[in-house]
Amino acid sequence: MPNFRRAFISGGAYFFTVVTANRLPVFENESARTLLSQVMRECQTRYPYEVIALVLLPDHLHALWSLPPGDDQFAARWSMIKREFTRRWLALGGSEQQRSDAKARQRRRGVWQYRYWEHSIRDQKDLEAHFDYIHYNPVKHGYVNRPIDWPWSTFHRWVREGHYPTDWVDGSCSTIESVGE
Repeated sequence: MPNFRRAFISGGAYFFTVVTANRLPVFENESARTLLSQVMRECQTRYPYEVIALVLLPDHLHALWSLPPGDDQFAARWSMIKREFTRRWLALGGSEQQRSDAKARQRRRGVWQYRYWEHSIRDQKDLEAHFDYIHYNPVKHGYVNRPIDWPWSTFHRWVREGHYPTDWVDGSCSTIESVGE
């Protein structure tokens, strides 16, 4: 089994990719999107963090967070978000993937992949690359032709604040796609 190592940087900024179990399109469901938003806000109240950028797709999400000075506990936040979402989602009758006997013994459910991708942001250039990657992601996956057409993204907030023009990236952009998932 691989030995996963995470970089914990106090007060750092991080890029995350969090995926549903077997890419189940949980977030096609409006109730799931609403519930995830609610759970993330509750987590922010308990364990503060700033959402710099976020995009929610049917089977995964990308997020760019900044943690408070002296805090490097993003893992505790994701644990709470995934646990609370799963508990409430299943209580609402939401779907999940079939679990193996081993996963059932570990009390793992079939809503999220067990792990997630985390990347510590190194500098301003790295931050900007991941920021753009998040907002371009619905175009990359073929859901829309322009980021402005995807409603579940912080792209709209950044357009209102003047960071992006509404017609940003009409079409393909290979440099944005190169950040990776």
